[in-house]
Amino acid sequence: MAIFSSASATAGTTAARQETTKRAGADVRAAQALAKQKSLERKAKRAKISLGELTMFTQQLSSLLVAGLPLVQCLEALQDQTEDPVFTIIIRDVRLDISQGNSFSSAVKKFPRAFPTLFISMVEAGEASGGLAEILGKVAGYFESTVKLTKKVKSAMAYPIGVISLAIVLVNVLLIFVIPVFAAMFKDFGAKLPLPTQMLIDLSEFMKHWFWAVGLGAYAVYWLTSKFIATPKGRRIKDKALVRAPIFGNLIHKIALSRFCRTYATLIRSGVPILRTLEITAAASGKVQVEDACAEIAKHVSQGGQVSEILASNEFFPPMMKHMVKAGEATGNVDGMMNKIADFYDVECDATVAALTSLIEPLLIVFLGIIVGAIVMAMFLPIFQLGAVAGGMG
Repeated sequence: MAIFSSASATAGTTAARQETTKRAGADVRAAQALAKQKSLERKAKRAKISLGELTMFTQQLSSLLVAGLPLVQCLEALQDQTEDPVFTIIIRDVRLDISQGNSFSSAVKKFPRAFPTLFISMVEAGEASGGLAEILGKVAGYFESTVKLTKKVKSAMAYPIGVISLAIVLVNVLLIFVIPVFAAMFKDFGAKLPLPTQMLIDLSEFMKHWFWAVGLGAYAVYWLTSKFIATPKGRRIKDKALVRAPIFGNLIHKIALSRFCRTYATLIRSGVPILRTLEITAAASGKVQVEDACAEIAKHVSQGGQVSEILASNEFFPPMMKHMVKAGEATGNVDGMMNKIADFYDVECDATVAALTSLIEPLLIVFLGIIVGAIVMAMFLPIFQLGAVAGGMG
């Protein structure tokens, strides 16, 4: 009996320990989950949502509102199906704010990094006009066209960036690891090396011993350039230089014109006042040329002038655009004309991206071939000379 009692006591102690361990593990998991939730909530206050995700959110919200669901219920449905945990918290906070009697626009204003100024202003216009669902549909269309254009430009840039990066890595590998082997071999010959070979060996020696300094210098130049571009003067110089760039300048110019026209047309058609429209368009443009033009237009319009008059005097805007806007003003359909101009430049951007892609590929291949070929020829020049000397002696 004593043995059985001892065994029972041991089993009871083991079970108690296991129960304590389970409770401790549950407490730890609960504490971890709470810490993670608090971390996500802190991130939500300053999080920036990608334009693609915001586009999907706006499209779905517009569709649910058109279907007749209340706004709070729409947000609750979107909160449940959003995969991004940070965006889920943002939608939850917006929904709770609306449930407490606040407007949708005032709720999204609390997350200025997640919701751009254009979105907030369009929501305000939708609330004022009573057509929130329709205006959100226009916002979704605007975001979608912007995302498509951005993807096309990124896809066009991916190939040249990849090839140039590969060329830099390949050249550094040759200079640091391959050429020193040839240099040691040529040193045993005792003969004077050709000038291209000697220059390449000197460069290899420099890179071998000072590669870290070159990398640090490149990073310092990048950091200083980034800091300068962040200043108003640096940003102005950068934007003007980009538009005048020999290969991509034309594309950047067309993208800026398309964004200006699309943003202006979307806001005006949604009932946003023209001065507020110009303010938002300037902020969304990302180009100082458009910002300057919008400030000038706002000043001119407030004095009773027309938009086309400023466009006609600004060389950043092409003549075709000036005439179409003037025709839109004459017919009372400026937003329609602006949309047509944006569509035209979107097609132009597509054609320019396709042309650049087909042009850049062979140019980069030739560029890479010339660099690698020059290195190989410089390394084999001494061998060719020795072969010629040996053949002459024979």
